[in-house]
Amino acid sequence: MAGKIIADTLEHSTAGSIATNYVVEGSAKAWVNLDGTASGATARDSFNVASTTDNGTGQYTATFTNSMTNDDYAHNVTARGASVVFGSIRDGSYATSTMGMYIFNTGGSLTDATYVIAALHGDLA
Repeated sequence: MAGKIIADTLEHSTAGSIATNYVVEGSAKAWVNLDGTASGATARDSFNVASTTDNGTGQYTATFTNSMTNDDYAHNVTARGASVVFGSIRDGSYATSTMGMYIFNTGGSLTDATYVIAALHGDLA
């Protein structure tokens, strides 16, 4: 049986209540945890990510299952591995259906990382 639940507030007996738009608008619309050292940048786990691609040393792309409304989303990219300093979105790779990522080492050079983790917040199409 199909149905619909309509609510504008979520309430918890001890935590209080919150408007449902905070849950809908504040939740990550896509995230991925991938192995940047594996062939093809294999995703360990993800949400709304159809595939991941290894574009060369320290460069990856996540392709969304469901596209974003526009490319004005907020994102974060981080990584863990030997001498990894930070991750960032790849220049020129803001798109509604993909997110490109860079991972840098302590010397400022692109590097592969054992764990590449990214999350995206915005509006789904």
